[in-house]
Amino acid sequence: MDKPGGTKTLETLPQIGISEILGLVELLISKGGREDIYKLASELQMEFGETLAVIRAAELLGVVHTPGGDVEVTEVGNRVSEAGISDRKSIIHDQLMTVPLFKTLVQYLNENEDHEALRDEVLEKLAELIPNENAEQTFLMLVNWGRYAELFGYNDDSETFYLDLEQN
Repeated sequence: MDKPGGTKTLETLPQIGISEILGLVELLISKGGREDIYKLASELQMEFGETLAVIRAAELLGVVHTPGGDVEVTEVGNRVSEAGISDRKSIIHDQLMTVPLFKTLVQYLNENEDHEALRDEVLEKLAELIPNENAEQTFLMLVNWGRYAELFGYNDDSETFYLDLEQN
């Protein structure tokens, strides 16, 4: 999507934790890898909108897709399910690098000599990239997902967001 002036806006992150995404994958695998979305919402005892947010987050990571009215585990989702914790983090890391918002922020941090930026600078960048979304909430999801996958780190004391150079 383009903003006036030719600047690209990016899709934001659903306010869903990685553990919820992984839980969805595990549940689907226990059901043969595929389930009707409405049935799934009922089984999870979640509101339909919440279920859709988890599915959207899982789709963003490429671990599920939604043919018709179903949600189905992808090959990547199967690999994540079968992997040990270290390999699982590596797979999620690679998947995050396919998400435009993550790719953009990695590029942004790489442009800085020390591969880091202050929290307020990142919030400003997020407001520019996704102007209709809450930058603070998106920042929290970036930190959550990025820490899990060892892509990003965040130092609460110095309020510094940084690229995890050991993994990149």
